[in-house]
Amino acid sequence: MAFLTEPGPIRGVAQQMLPGIRRIVAANPGVMTYHGTNTYLIDGPDGLTVLDPGPDDAAHVAAILDQAHGPIARILLSHTHHDHVGGLAALKAATGAPTYGFHFSALAEFAPDHKLHDGGSVAGWTAIHTPGHAADHLCFAGPDGVLFSADHVMGWSSSVVSPPNGDMAAYFASLERLLGREDRVYLPGHGPMITEPRPFVRDLLAHRQKREAAIEAALREAPKDTIGLVNALYSQVNPTLRRAAERNVIAHLQKLLAEGRARRDGELWRAA
Repeated sequence: MAFLTEPGPIRGVAQQMLPGIRRIVAANPGVMTYHGTNTYLIDGPDGLTVLDPGPDDAAHVAAILDQAHGPIARILLSHTHHDHVGGLAALKAATGAPTYGFHFSALAEFAPDHKLHDGGSVAGWTAIHTPGHAADHLCFAGPDGVLFSADHVMGWSSSVVSPPNGDMAAYFASLERLLGREDRVYLPGHGPMITEPRPFVRDLLAHRQKREAAIEAALREAPKDTIGLVNALYSQVNPTLRRAAERNVIAHLQKLLAEGRARRDGELWRAA
């Protein structure tokens, strides 16, 4: 499928994305994070909402405080992966702002001050539970068709689904859920804004369905372990991404197992 690109960011400076919404990109670039984690500054009548404080990086937290241009009323968290939650403690200590996140935290050392359930509302944004990439993953939808899609849907890459916190069946269902919505633009956790989200989500789902079919076909040819499947299906992948590819394969296999379409025999997987 065709992914999106964008120029590298100016570090420490908030970029205007949409009216009332700015973005600071953390300096944690990499093969899993693109240019870095997107931290969003969202204007509101009672002050600023910060979505995803980013990694544990003092310079990034300082940039958030510098670019806020006013009081920070609250801190929202899309999910508890370290590149999104790492800077939260320092930002909360500096501002005293309460935190909001999914009511069940997948990170033992973090519990939000305000626990959000699916459909809950905060500062005019509706929380949408979208597990798959992470069990506690939330998207946030606004009344004007803007959706903060975090790491569930990103324009620059497909998401890694790594068990046990990641679940491929839940990822499929969460993509289907977004296809049932009419959001007009996505602001993801990494990479550029997605201005035609529904065709993009359809392509993401089709990409995963095609990969699943290829795994099932490979198992029908002969039993394989996860490395064998990675070698068969991801031969062109960047070597630094092979670990992520294997995690995705494991997630697909667990989905096939639960659906009675594959079975496990020690380290080998077979078609059911």
